[in-house]
Amino acid sequence: MKRRTFGTLMASVAFAATLATGALAQDKPTMGVVVKIGGIPWFNAMEMGILEKGAELGVDATMIGPTSADPALQVRAIEDLIAKGVNVIGVVPNDEAALEPVLEKARAAGIKVVSHEGPGLKNVDWNFELASAKGFGETHAELLAQKMGGKGEYAVFVGSLTVPLHNAWADYAIAYLGEKYPDMKLIGERYGVAESVDDSRKTALDLMAANPGLTGFLAFGSQGPIGAGRAVEERRMVGQVHVLGPFSPGQGRDLVKAGAISGGFMWNPAEAGRVFVTMGKMLVDGAEITEGTDIPGLGVVSPDVENRDIITDNLIAINAETVDGLADLGL
Repeated sequence: MKRRTFGTLMASVAFAATLATGALAQDKPTMGVVVKIGGIPWFNAMEMGILEKGAELGVDATMIGPTSADPALQVRAIEDLIAKGVNVIGVVPNDEAALEPVLEKARAAGIKVVSHEGPGLKNVDWNFELASAKGFGETHAELLAQKMGGKGEYAVFVGSLTVPLHNAWADYAIAYLGEKYPDMKLIGERYGVAESVDDSRKTALDLMAANPGLTGFLAFGSQGPIGAGRAVEERRMVGQVHVLGPFSPGQGRDLVKAGAISGGFMWNPAEAGRVFVTMGKMLVDGAEITEGTDIPGLGVVSPDVENRDIITDNLIAINAETVDGLADLGL
């Protein structure tokens, strides 16, 4: 009889411990960050930041990277996160309009929403940027003008024609060049290929073949400078055709050193990953973000409360002098 009582007691203790462990697990905030596309260096670095900051802050944070830059895949991933009942959803949008209904659904379910590279999104608690759209576009435009000597033909790549921030950068860059450098001529409109190395390479090759006077590519989208740089190497046009834009230094290091990529600017995608988790935890904890709030990774902010935007300027130059150091950081 005593042995049975002891066994029952131990089973009860084990059951209680299981309940306690489950309660602790439930107390840990959960977050899923849906990015534009998985498996490319930019978002690999972002995932590193998400996991690192999640472990530091006690947030069960993961990244979901679709197999292609298809807005429908992002919608599906967000639907899955809603079904799982996560506390926070993060997103780097491919198409703002396509995501608004599902983000509205998430917020209606009590889920906090944080976006990055989505300054036009409405159904978010906050959107954050590590660079202003105007500053990012115009800084790249000025560098392109310097490389091209203020004249000649150039082409613009973006992630797709629906990626909001890429197109905002392109708008500011094109307007800046039109005003400051009237001898620079845009070829076509813009090409939605810059989330694919292969598509960027092929488009660059086709454009150089059809436009002998083309001497510059402004590629917004981390795979654009890589693909265009490879095309410039293939055509043996290094030093004659200049490629600029944001890219992962580790991926583009050899092309920069060969002169096939002339340079660009970026922010740290790993830092953006850390900011996602930091802000998600702040929202779960009920923290207010107001004028002068100090957010790690962003600094002291001046939020646009009406539009739910937090925009800072934390640009890093990528060139032959900086690329090794940036690549060695895992970027």
